[in-house]
Amino acid sequence: MRKAAAIPLSLLGLGIAGLGYASVVERNWFRLRRFDVPVLARGQRPVRILHLSDLHLTPGRKKLINWVRSLGSLEPDLVVNTGDSIAHPDAVPSLLHALEPLLSRPGLFVYGSNDLYAPVFKNPARYLWRTSRNERRQHVPSLPWRELGEGMAAEGWLDMNNTTARLKVADLDVAVAGIHDSHIDRDRYDLVAGPAPTDADLRLGVMHSPEPRNMTRFAADGYQLLLAGHTHGGQLCIPFYGALVTNCGIDRARVKGLSTHDNAWLHVSAGLGTSPYAPVRFACFPEATLLTLVPRR
Repeated sequence: MRKAAAIPLSLLGLGIAGLGYASVVERNWFRLRRFDVPVLARGQRPVRILHLSDLHLTPGRKKLINWVRSLGSLEPDLVVNTGDSIAHPDAVPSLLHALEPLLSRPGLFVYGSNDLYAPVFKNPARYLWRTSRNERRQHVPSLPWRELGEGMAAEGWLDMNNTTARLKVADLDVAVAGIHDSHIDRDRYDLVAGPAPTDADLRLGVMHSPEPRNMTRFAADGYQLLLAGHTHGGQLCIPFYGALVTNCGIDRARVKGLSTHDNAWLHVSAGLGTSPYAPVRFACFPEATLLTLVPRR
């Protein structure tokens, strides 16, 4: 009897230890990933893009705020924020404080669903059989998304929600197209559709959720590098297996990191935060990414 009772107790202890690690240690173990992307023409000097996503920031996350501030020392040529930046009505000042060392750099952003709608408690097990697409019950945005966008735009960052732009990044002429979040049906690809300018040195597509239907259109229009977030890298992963779910249409193999989609490069960020109602990460460290664009081989 004693031996039989010891097994459940040991499993309970292991579960508690795993939960403590996932919520206290790994959730705050921020990492900077680095990739070289061979996308430039021969003779062009390397250009560095810092990709941020999914901070889901609340005012009390001091470790995350300070870590993001430390990224200013990288002095990237361009900063791209692919959304879900806030998770609290009072989080915009904290976010702008976190981004302050980076706001003097060229930058651009799109929104995620959680920039508009406050997080609510959900059963996390439901992600095993469906995504959270279009299941929000809120009809009116409950987070200060306008204040968020205006704060970044006031410092010179470009609002790329369902629009196109040209900007100078180091020595490059960059053509950008961006879309709002497809997860809540606010993407309007038709507003940016059409061949990307062929005279640009780099053609960049930006979105929050990496839905294949949009990525296919970006690639078909000639965008060479696509940036997205949303997936959290799976958030809860199994070592040596990877993500269980992606919470969107992309396959598990491309849930985070650098890969390809058709003839374009694709980078999906695993993001830096979590929902306040699911503050855990396991085998999926929170991350930002420094992408070094180099000449094609």
